[in-house]
Amino acid sequence: MARHLLTHPTGAPRSSPISALAHRTQPRIAVVGGSLTGCTIALLLLDAGFTDVALYEAAPGATPREGGLIGLEHPALDVLDRLGIDQSEFVAYDSETVWQVTVRARQYIHTAQQLYPGRNTTWTLLHRALISRLPHGVLHTGRRLTGIDATYGQPLLALADGSREVADLVVFADGRASTGRRLLDPSRRLRYAGYVAHRGHAPTPEALMRDFLRLEPGPGCQYNVAPVPGGLDWTFYLTCTPADYTDHFGAPPQRRMFALPHHIGPAARAHVDAHATRLLPASHAATVHATTDRMAVPVMDIDPPTRMAWPVGSGWAVLLGDALAPVRPHTARGANNGIEQAAGLAAALTQHRRFGADLQAALRGWQHRHLPAAVAAVHQGPAIGARLGLGTPARSPQPTSNST
Repeated sequence: MARHLLTHPTGAPRSSPISALAHRTQPRIAVVGGSLTGCTIALLLLDAGFTDVALYEAAPGATPREGGLIGLEHPALDVLDRLGIDQSEFVAYDSETVWQVTVRARQYIHTAQQLYPGRNTTWTLLHRALISRLPHGVLHTGRRLTGIDATYGQPLLALADGSREVADLVVFADGRASTGRRLLDPSRRLRYAGYVAHRGHAPTPEALMRDFLRLEPGPGCQYNVAPVPGGLDWTFYLTCTPADYTDHFGAPPQRRMFALPHHIGPAARAHVDAHATRLLPASHAATVHATTDRMAVPVMDIDPPTRMAWPVGSGWAVLLGDALAPVRPHTARGANNGIEQAAGLAAALTQHRRFGADLQAALRGWQHRHLPAAVAAVHQGPAIGARLGLGTPARSPQPTSNST
């Protein structure tokens, strides 16, 4: 096991935290995590003229995992537009309509139309559009980071294969089970919120639906469904005890944060199918029953972050997106936060490289701009869950500050 060593993680670094980057025309930037946020920040940095950017992904292939529906608001869409990614590449249906439906006794009793300020996509479509634009040699798959050693000044990345990589700046975009968060902010641990997002892809005629539907059959559940290429993507939120989660998916929620199709056994399928039969209108229950390709994700909470950047020896490390603060999926802020934070970080680093802006001040300004939105999303998730009667009551959050 590689030694996990972070020099002065919360205090002053051994030498000036801006020295390594300030004296290097092209700082060495290591991005950890090849999902949506990691690919986005790598592309933004390359587009801004940074040439020494390496993207490390732990999974052996270019696609770490598949995912479901994602809502992208206008600021995030604008970031992708500025990268030259046409919306037609990742938005299959351009509807902004969300139908909010109250269901009782498996019947619609009230329907309200809302407009979403953005577009819906899927993780798979968006990741494909992002990763296809990475220049050859930037993405390094099968490279899992285990620690950072700053004994000799600049951050030294320790990888599971025994290799070491030097960087001036380490950008952790490695998801909600982030190694970076464990190293930089170890007191903030994920905790299970008491319910599960069951999701599936049902191959059905695409003409059956054009808009996003959100069904609320009563306390303790919510069902979302929307069209995606080749069929429908649905998510069924159901309360689940830790013991039941372990029984259904073979491991506790803190250990199995993504239940992949091969983890979905007969007990898990029967649990979801029974609730669909009891709670959902017949057509939606039929969609769930007909779905063979299923996944499940335990909904997790975390204390709000108090910072986004840490000095590491003579360099820096930062957390982005879910690595910084995983949020409940009801907020629709996970991908949006990551993309917007990435754009802000690229802007701050560009001002430093091109115009000599003080790096610590630039990172402080970036943090001041984006940290409140991350904190707000962390608070918003439990409030939505409580309104829906999902999970366990949230504990009081820790106080926050904006110091770098």
